[in-house]
Amino acid sequence: VPQLGPELPPRLWQRPWRLLYSTARHGFSLRTLYRSGARPDCPALLLIRDTEAQAFGAFSASAIRSSSGFYGTGETFLFSFCPELKVFRWTGRNNFFVNGDVNLLMVGGGSGRFGLWLDRDLHRGGSQRCDTFDNESLARREEFCVQDLEVWGLA
Repeated sequence: VPQLGPELPPRLWQRPWRLLYSTARHGFSLRTLYRSGARPDCPALLLIRDTEAQAFGAFSASAIRSSSGFYGTGETFLFSFCPELKVFRWTGRNNFFVNGDVNLLMVGGGSGRFGLWLDRDLHRGGSQRCDTFDNESLARREEFCVQDLEVWGLA
């Protein structure tokens, strides 16, 4: 989280973060993740470690929640720590920032691919190059297994 501080919007640099959801505490459930979210206007930091010990995730300017369509702003970005921090910002090509329902959480999209996606049990996910962020795959493989996942929100 400290490494990501300078990448966040300046208005958030000095704000404290608190853990809203953790698979270690709350189990593996997308529904529980949605229920653990903060206020709708509360920025969220999604951190993932896969079973290959790769760390990556997404920042959303609003809470991660279930929705009927994409939401978010151009402040949304994807990141990877493989091996050093890489940040993938909005390209302006589309507004496919965040979308989630009971079966799938998606961040970024375009041409049938998602920058980051997670299944309903938060066990499997994937990452592909997408138009929203023109990112590399965040994990070593396009599909990965989740070992740990956390969501942090502003305190």
